[in-house]
Amino acid sequence: MAWETGKQKLHRKYKDINKHILEKEGFIEEGEAKILLYKFLRENPSFACELFTGVKLFPFQHMAIKAMMESDYFLGIWSRGMSKSFSTGVFALLDAILNQGVQIGILSKSFRQSKMIFKKIEDIAKSPKATFFAQCITRTSKMNDEWVMEIGRSSIRALPLGDGEKLRGFRFQRMIIDELLLMPEKIYNEVIIPFLSVVENPTERQEVYDLETQMIEQGKMKEEERKRWPNNKIIGLSSASYKFEYLYKIYQKYEALILNEKKQDGAHRTIMHFSYDCAPDQLYDQSLINQSRSTMSDSQFDREFGAIFTDDSSGYFKVSKMAACTIADGEGQSVEVVGNPKDEYILAFDPSWSESESSDDFAMLLIKLNRDTKKGTVVHSYALSGASLKTHIKYMAYVLTHFNIVAVVGDYNGGVQFVNSCNESEIFKRKNLKLGVIEADLDKSKDYDKNLRRLKNQYNKSEKKFVFLRKPTSAWIRVANESLQSAFDHKRIFFAGAAMNDDYNNQRKSRVPIDQLKFIRNDVNEKAGKGARMIDFVEHQKDMMDLIKVQCALIQITTSVQGTQSFDLPPNLRKQSGADKARKDSYSALVLGNWMMNIFYDMESDDISNTQTTFTPMFIS
Repeated sequence: MAWETGKQKLHRKYKDINKHILEKEGFIEEGEAKILLYKFLRENPSFACELFTGVKLFPFQHMAIKAMMESDYFLGIWSRGMSKSFSTGVFALLDAILNQGVQIGILSKSFRQSKMIFKKIEDIAKSPKATFFAQCITRTSKMNDEWVMEIGRSSIRALPLGDGEKLRGFRFQRMIIDELLLMPEKIYNEVIIPFLSVVENPTERQEVYDLETQMIEQGKMKEEERKRWPNNKIIGLSSASYKFEYLYKIYQKYEALILNEKKQDGAHRTIMHFSYDCAPDQLYDQSLINQSRSTMSDSQFDREFGAIFTDDSSGYFKVSKMAACTIADGEGQSVEVVGNPKDEYILAFDPSWSESESSDDFAMLLIKLNRDTKKGTVVHSYALSGASLKTHIKYMAYVLTHFNIVAVVGDYNGGVQFVNSCNESEIFKRKNLKLGVIEADLDKSKDYDKNLRRLKNQYNKSEKKFVFLRKPTSAWIRVANESLQSAFDHKRIFFAGAAMNDDYNNQRKSRVPIDQLKFIRNDVNEKAGKGARMIDFVEHQKDMMDLIKVQCALIQITTSVQGTQSFDLPPNLRKQSGADKARKDSYSALVLGNWMMNIFYDMESDDISNTQTTFTPMFIS
């Protein structure tokens, strides 16, 4: 473990309270004893944690929590499984107890993630050894979009990130951001950072300042003896990222301000890198490390377990290219759970029939079309394993009735059975839905135009005869993957940003049969109210955009001795089993969707009139 103190100065010179107490002799008055105990607890988080909760901290947890208490900006780049949520939960409860009146906000990429830290605090409070801490909790409230724990005059509040607007109404002195990697740059700069400039007790501060000024003028105190008020804090934790992502910019800025004496701004910053080998043996199962090392790419293992920032991905699809095709949050098209009736969408699906959680995902995604530019944006996605056929049919029906679908494309293998199952289901019959399949051989370049006309002649949007089931031949797989790579290179396909501002509020309030939809395999909030579920649903769509890109980044190309190319997960990932295995079904849906988008544009630009092949001439006398 390496340690660099940097060129920063602490806001105050800490006295060694432990040494100070040891030097005390004789009787100590109760008032002084209380102050000494308070100071001791603040300077010794491990002792305070065990006293209040019965929890014994590991040394690295003690270091991290103490650094959180003493820093204005804390950045933790930690390995997966290094107890990020637990450690920040302990910091929050200690801070709330020992700094009465402090307002602590917990944020993450989703409300579900924010609540995880909150739940860690609740779990600690439920322990038989935490009776002292449990007595400190004066009120707990759980609403659709806000969880609050009050500890005396302090509060710990978990919130959905949303569009950042809700946050502006709070005056937090501490902002805990879990998975900082996924925090939108716009919200971090425009909402989070300004929190640091809002001070608590401004009137009291001015009164003290005026009194100190008077005493300095009278020679009763020196300028350097002025009271130093505690600064607000930002506590950010994350796994490592790619070097071209925003998190690395934050890391570099912190590093420069810590190490460069000329760049000091008066704030105190701490960066803590914890790789898996910094953890005690009790925290990690070595077999898990070995398995992860054998089932991940080197760069992925370095990021997730080694806490190392890495360069671009080594797969067929470059992460940097996909990042360039991702719309910045709040600056363009956002994810959607209900489409605009005037907009047009392509639905792509890659079916899976197994109900085992270790099976492939049943994947769907929606591409929003732009006829003017001949481009498209992925705005909605679904990927679920271990669910029933009825679950997938319900979701298909929801998509067909809440978006203006103009074409559907699916994998032929399993797609035929799924379309038939949809049409025969009570769900479809009740909604008067029926899908019609169109057929054409589009693989032969010399006959492409002729077969495209045939496709167009069969197409009928009003009757939903617009389903094309693609047979995955080796030649087509190559062409389709090359087409997707070209789409990233030339920015013809995009990934929607997170819903923000009016988009976020409108999507949250949209009419969706949320009580009938399953969109997360193990959904702890499945029985929650509609409001809470809709927040999860909208936030989940941003997660799905990330999932598609992650799967694309894993794809590698190999060539057989016969010259046939295959696009698949690396061999070590294909060997995985279990519910959390690596999958590629969302990637497959994207390949299908991008291919269909190009076919649709070609079909629409074809100047041949839509003449029905079944037309029978009639003679009029």
